[in-house]
Amino acid sequence: MSNKAVINTEKAPAAIGPYSQAVKAGNTVYMSGQIPLDPATMELVSDDFEAQARQVFTNLQAVCEEAAGSLGDVVKLNLYLVDLENFAIVNRVMEEFFASPYPARAAVGVKALPKGAQVEAEGVMVLGD
Repeated sequence: MSNKAVINTEKAPAAIGPYSQAVKAGNTVYMSGQIPLDPATMELVSDDFEAQARQVFTNLQAVCEEAAGSLGDVVKLNLYLVDLENFAIVNRVMEEFFASPYPARAAVGVKALPKGAQVEAEGVMVLGD
C-alpha cells in the first residue's frame, strides 16, 4: 500500500496542467510551483511584481495548511524569477511569510513563466520530526 497522498485545496489555484498542487509521501510534502493566480478567478492578481510575489507565498501557505503544516515547516524553496532585478523585492516579501531559521533556497532567473507570471515558487515541507 502506498503512503502517498494528493494534497488539494480550493484556497490555492487549481492545477493548470497534469499535476497535483502537492503530494505527501510519508512526512514529506512536495509542493508544485505556485504562480500568482487568484484561486477564485484563476487570473494573475496584478502586473506588479511585489503583489505577485505576495500571492505566490499566499498560495503556497494555503497548500501547506491543507497538508496540516505551515510555511515554517518548509525546508527547501525554489524561486523562479523572470527578472533577477526583483531579487531584493522577493526577499523582502518572503520575510513577511517566513521567520528564521529560513528554508534552504535557490533563486533562478528564467525566460518566461506560465500565464505571463513574473515569479513562481515551489518547495518541500517536512511535517513533524
